[in-house]
Amino acid sequence: MYAPPLSPRRLVNRLLGAQGPATPELPLPVHVLDRVTTEGVAATRLAGWRFHIRLGDRAVAAAETMLTPDGWAFSHFFEGPYVASTERALRQAESVPQSYQPRLLSVPELYMLTLWLHGDCTADAGTGHPAATDLLVPLAPAPPGIAAHRPHRVAELLPVLTHRVTPTRLLGSPA
Repeated sequence: MYAPPLSPRRLVNRLLGAQGPATPELPLPVHVLDRVTTEGVAATRLAGWRFHIRLGDRAVAAAETMLTPDGWAFSHFFEGPYVASTERALRQAESVPQSYQPRLLSVPELYMLTLWLHGDCTADAGTGHPAATDLLVPLAPAPPGIAAHRPHRVAELLPVLTHRVTPTRLLGSPA
């Protein structure tokens, strides 16, 4: 599920051999779902920004930033299924009648990444938490039992995710 970062040499070779310029585009804030409070509110934090690296008409890799003492800086590059899956989910979101602010929401405990369509288009993209009416679109590959590219309201999907990340107790176990 995790796409390892491209080595700098591999990325340079790939980009040097490309026809036309490579351009970073589509900056999306990457939020991490840390926990769900007892009130059902998802506690998230901004982990970085993700840019797609486009060669011609398609994204071939992604670059992520991280906050450093000097500001945001590119931290790593990677390729893999989430690049194409993100583009597909964004195209799919264009048909949604309501306006949304696109973000990414990572659920590390499930090795899951979703396109988060936040309903407040004027909000600061680096802050906030998923509202009950926001949409989450699981990206492929999604965890077993969760369909990729099927939009869910946060109010519907969050309880499922919460149940999955909550450890189950074994019968007869004090834990």
